[in-house]
Amino acid sequence: MDQHILYDPNGLLEQALPLDREPYLSLVKAVLAWSGPEPVLQPRDYEQIALQLTGHARAVAGDVRRRCATLPRDSEMRALTEVVLGEAERRLSARPQATVVCVQHLARLVRALYERLDRLDSAAPVSS
Repeated sequence: MDQHILYDPNGLLEQALPLDREPYLSLVKAVLAWSGPEPVLQPRDYEQIALQLTGHARAVAGDVRRRCATLPRDSEMRALTEVVLGEAERRLSARPQATVVCVQHLARLVRALYERLDRLDSAAPVSS
């Protein structure tokens, strides 16, 4: 699987693009609904799904990381968020495989990152 790296040392692209959550959550839901014998997809289909989920997980992790950085160092929320980010970094450092198992792991990661992002958003102080 070829990987291309976008050169964006300042993370400007991540900050400028709002995440379009719904299509990815629909994909996550569909992938996690697979059960029993492996769905009949071609390896290239799994590869494309893995690439989509990997890219989106990185974008969501970037949002989570930016929000985490604003939390106090001794915050329990920050500690939990750093655990989620550490796990995301570990999983995203591995080369995605064109398999059902890999795609489902990536789908669970995207779901976990959105859950953490939502918790951060709900815990954020409301500005007047």
